[in-house]
Amino acid sequence: MGELGVLIPIFGTIFGCMIPISVIWSKHQQKMAEMKLGVTAEQTAEKAAQYASQVQRLEDRVQVLERIVTDRGYDIATQIEALRDTRRVDEAGAGVPLGLGNKERV
Repeated sequence: MGELGVLIPIFGTIFGCMIPISVIWSKHQQKMAEMKLGVTAEQTAEKAAQYASQVQRLEDRVQVLERIVTDRGYDIATQIEALRDTRRVDEAGAGVPLGLGNKERV
């Protein structure tokens, strides 16, 4: 029983030291999680900004296309056919093939 009496203070000291160590470890883990969350938030914000910029560029391009279609009165079907087969458009005498530098017919 004398040996057991010596071990009780040793175990008490060991367990007494483990509590502060586990508290320190827990705080460290919390800080690491917060840092990881901060990095993830920054990356997410950066991606969101990139997507917003890309969406804005696409919206600008769509506005230009809408302006071309509505302001200049292009015959869209003829233009699509011109892109498919410029010879067929020339034979029909309708529309102006894109990219040839001709002005619109009035």
